[in-house]
Amino acid sequence: MRRLARMISFAMVISAIGQELSKPAEERSWQGQVWRVVPYDFRVPTWARLRDSLWAPDNPQLFPPRVFGVGWSINFGRVYALLRSAARQ
Repeated sequence: MRRLARMISFAMVISAIGQELSKPAEERSWQGQVWRVVPYDFRVPTWARLRDSLWAPDNPQLFPPRVFGVGWSINFGRVYALLRSAARQ
């Protein structure tokens, strides 16, 4: 199962890079969706994007796109806000 997951992950990375390289150089954004579902972002990460992805209690997304790479990350700020709200009730 682990091998299959790695192969799929590798295929998504290769597909995303191929998708970007198939565009003219001036149109490459290095971010988008691979297979119309999975987000990717190969731009250089910034502290602001890292914070907005990993700690954004006001963002309703529990799984925002990763700051760098293919897939999703966990919005720990939202998890904390939901747990805090549940504890109050």
